[in-house]
Amino acid sequence: MNNPAVRNLGILIARVGIGVIFLAHGWQKAFTNGLDKQTAGFESMGVPLPGISAFVVTWLEIIGGLALIVGAAVPVFGILLFLDMVGAFFIAHIDKGIFASEGGYELVLALGVGSLLLAVVGSGKFGVDGLLGAKLPWATKETASV
Repeated sequence: MNNPAVRNLGILIARVGIGVIFLAHGWQKAFTNGLDKQTAGFESMGVPLPGISAFVVTWLEIIGGLALIVGAAVPVFGILLFLDMVGAFFIAHIDKGIFASEGGYELVLALGVGSLLLAVVGSGKFGVDGLLGAKLPWATKETASV
């Protein structure tokens, strides 16, 4: 799409949608299930360092989700959230097929590639990164002018 306003609106909608899902999943890990239950779940799946992993993933999803929603440090959080989903894909979902209703990886895949795409395109104009533009080390001239 060559229309900058439409492109920036599309990036905003994608950022907010993906960010809300990550925020909700992080919130669920922290406050609905609790970190002890999350750690036990990670341990049963064979996640390395389950206590540390549960803490890091939980807060990455909360903080990263919020960052995507407001458009702050989108390339950084986009990559981190992509890596989070790569881990979830290989540790918890790969052997269950694609469909989420069967424990599969469709949601993990969608969130992962969506996060990677946001890491590449940045926040667009309608986010903190876009407003601060060239003042940020990760905002290129191209990203700042989207």
